[in-house]
Amino acid sequence: MPKRNLDRIRELLLMAEETELDPDDDFNSGYIDLMSQISPEDGYQLLLMRDERLIEGKDANLGLFRLTAAGHNYLDSMRDEGVWSKTKKAVAETGGNATLEIVKKIAVGFLEKKIEDKTGLKL
Repeated sequence: MPKRNLDRIRELLLMAEETELDPDDDFNSGYIDLMSQISPEDGYQLLLMRDERLIEGKDANLGLFRLTAAGHNYLDSMRDEGVWSKTKKAVAETGGNATLEIVKKIAVGFLEKKIEDKTGLKL
């Protein structure tokens, strides 16, 4: 059984966000098609992402899915490379294991600190 890969989950979310919607989608489903760009390992990561409600779709593990609001929020919390690097380092320093929810909380903490430093606003 493959392990959860936090880097690949982030990469897949970034790929999904950069993929343009099908202009012929009359139903505006928001579903994207990464079927030709993913591996079986990616399919497993997509299933984990679906389990956490970051994406949705019956064929999500095949690469046909849409990002949910939670998926966008997760990605927004760690989009910045500096924040992501600090987040991974924090997880590694505490044993290397963390749920996606904890990873997001760590990233949000670093992101809030960065915003506070730039704006002077306490979040």
